[in-house]
Amino acid sequence: MLFPQLLFLIMELTKLSDMTKLHQAVAAGDYNSVKKILKKGLCNPNYKDVDWNDRTPLHWAAIKGHMEVLQLLIEHGARPCLVTDVGWTPAHFAAESGHLNVLKALHALHAAIDAPDFFGDTPKRIAQIYGQKACVAFLEKAYHSSRLAREFGSDGKESAGNAGDPHSLPGSGRSPGGGHGNPFQYSCLENPMEKVAWQTTVHRVAKSQI
Repeated sequence: MLFPQLLFLIMELTKLSDMTKLHQAVAAGDYNSVKKILKKGLCNPNYKDVDWNDRTPLHWAAIKGHMEVLQLLIEHGARPCLVTDVGWTPAHFAAESGHLNVLKALHALHAAIDAPDFFGDTPKRIAQIYGQKACVAFLEKAYHSSRLAREFGSDGKESAGNAGDPHSLPGSGRSPGGGHGNPFQYSCLENPMEKVAWQTTVHRVAKSQI
């Protein structure tokens, strides 16, 4: 009876090891290793590394600006709405590092690029602190364009899907900020069709940066 328990323990330790290896491979931009680990199907791409302030692999992709790795993670279910122990999203790290292409990808996918951290700092504020002027300009423009698109339809009239709910995304039937009024924060891709849209958009943005 001890053998099955030992086997289970070995499997769990192997899984945990792969989780850590995934973070390392993503941080290094090792596309092939990331793909190999994810293809095993035993590794959760949303695993938070407590030794690194609860960063997920997607956080590391945003920090390093690895667009192809970011796309691969999303294809395997990585969720861009997850935060670290201080409330940082991938957008915070991209803004800090000046990775404009990552911010553009996240914005195109309706991810949270204006959500404040636990201290009230938004990605735009982080970009200002670190002197990332291009990121600041993009985030300002993205905020206003998304707000207008959210509040009005193409004919200039208020979208019927937004009437009575100032925080909903057009046609989504849900609150983009989880009820907090954040026009950027989207749900975490629980619908398979939403995942396909994410994958297609990230691929398009990644190709545009080549």
